[in-house]
Amino acid sequence: MEDPTLERHFKGHRDDVTSLDFSTSTKQIASGSMDACVMIWNMKPQTRAYRFVGHKDAVTSVEFSPSGHLLASASRDKTVRLWVPSVKGESTVFRAHTGTVRSVSFSSDGQTLVTASDDKSIKVWTVHRQKFLFSLNQHINWVRCASDVI
Repeated sequence: MEDPTLERHFKGHRDDVTSLDFSTSTKQIASGSMDACVMIWNMKPQTRAYRFVGHKDAVTSVEFSPSGHLLASASRDKTVRLWVPSVKGESTVFRAHTGTVRSVSFSSDGQTLVTASDDKSIKVWTVHRQKFLFSLNQHINWVRCASDVI
């Protein structure tokens, strides 16, 4: 076995990085930060990174959809955003949580999104219609992580 080597160094956030996700389909890395920004990093050295601004507080979780055509982000501002990972950085805001959203996760088919929050709930959203579907409210404390179990 060879020792690991540094492939690329990414620099651009203004505060601690809180979350990373790698999209194998589009050769990009997404990062969320305490600086309230989401960044998309391209693996090609000559390609610029995209900085997405929209959250009002720290970004706690980022995840690419299975196709790589969408990116979800969660924030301490109690919102979830769905981004199109392109130069424009357009997003749709999902609001239903009453506490920090800690985690986002796409279903394996990319049709639904699961979010976990300090409001002690898990919420399920439809990606295509961008609508809230239902909430799971039986937790007695914060829910820190969501995973693609749907």
